[in-house]
Amino acid sequence: MTIKSLLLGSAAALAVVSGAQAADAIVAAEPEAVEYVRVCDAYGTGYFYIPGTETCLKIEGYVRFDVNFDFGDEDGTEDWNAKTRGQVQFTAKSDTEYGPLTGVIVYQANYTGGGAASTNSTVLDTAYIDIAGLRVGRIYNWWDDDFSGEFDATNSGSTGFNSIRYQYESGDFYAGIAVEELGGNAGNASQVTGLDGDDLSYMQHGSNNVGIDAAIGGTAGAFTYQLIGGYDVDAENGAIRGRITADVGPGTFGLAAIWSSGPSQYYFNGEWAIAAQYAIKATDKFTITPGVQYTANVDPEEITNGSGRGWDSGHEWRAGVTLDYQIVENLSTKLAVTYVNHESDIAGDDVDGVTGFFRLQRAF
Repeated sequence: MTIKSLLLGSAAALAVVSGAQAADAIVAAEPEAVEYVRVCDAYGTGYFYIPGTETCLKIEGYVRFDVNFDFGDEDGTEDWNAKTRGQVQFTAKSDTEYGPLTGVIVYQANYTGGGAASTNSTVLDTAYIDIAGLRVGRIYNWWDDDFSGEFDATNSGSTGFNSIRYQYESGDFYAGIAVEELGGNAGNASQVTGLDGDDLSYMQHGSNNVGIDAAIGGTAGAFTYQLIGGYDVDAENGAIRGRITADVGPGTFGLAAIWSSGPSQYYFNGEWAIAAQYAIKATDKFTITPGVQYTANVDPEEITNGSGRGWDSGHEWRAGVTLDYQIVENLSTKLAVTYVNHESDIAGDDVDGVTGFFRLQRAF
């Protein structure tokens, strides 16, 4: 056999083997296309499409550090304490034949120092479904929408409940009504007198107490207005609050008036009150807001049955100033100082002192 014949035979053998292997070759699948996050600008900034869906999601929140202080307190508590809060909010929106379908979840984690008295808690602050003006879930009602200053007690009651609410909106006008499960107590007792607080044991209701809440409001030129009312069924008391604001000179003037038939979960600071503030826009970053409030008849009637309890005597003055400064984008600071003079016919309830807080907040 010649060398040439040997080479030709080897080449033929290799060709046969290669052909057999080619028949059994594994072909790698093409990589699937990766769907990158797409911006959703239909509902404003910050939204993006959840991959594989037409639902838009926005994630936002803040980190807040507060130092609270009060001087002139008569209940023996410490003069200051620090509190740290982290809050995150998820907002989901999608289009339907009835308009946008919205879902909101807000979680809060709060830590308050103070050694043995320290607390560390995580709470579901807000969770609701909203479509075509109907909102159901754990929400804050219209009473929570108060002055921008921190001196007043114009929302001195509980404001967050499980609710069924409908709000109609048309241009610069809105009107709404809500049915709310008020729960078994009046909320934060310290709101009653500002610094020390009254005994609110008489406010304990059944766990299924019902409240009716309603509001109308809107804007007219340089003015904004709002009128709200709430009725606490178990307490057999209600309250009404009216508020107007107007652009005047370098700032915005606000005036509010409140009347309540007696202590309820909507308002338990007094029989009637009037408050005013003027938010001065000193610079693009700095706002100064002085304000004052007077409340008459802050003492509840001394009766054994909490239902239908009215007001008796006493009064309260509140005067303060709030300083808001935007340090850089998404980082702000706030200082609020309020003088409280609470004169009561109930022993141990008089207060004459200063309360307030310093806050640093990073939003995202």
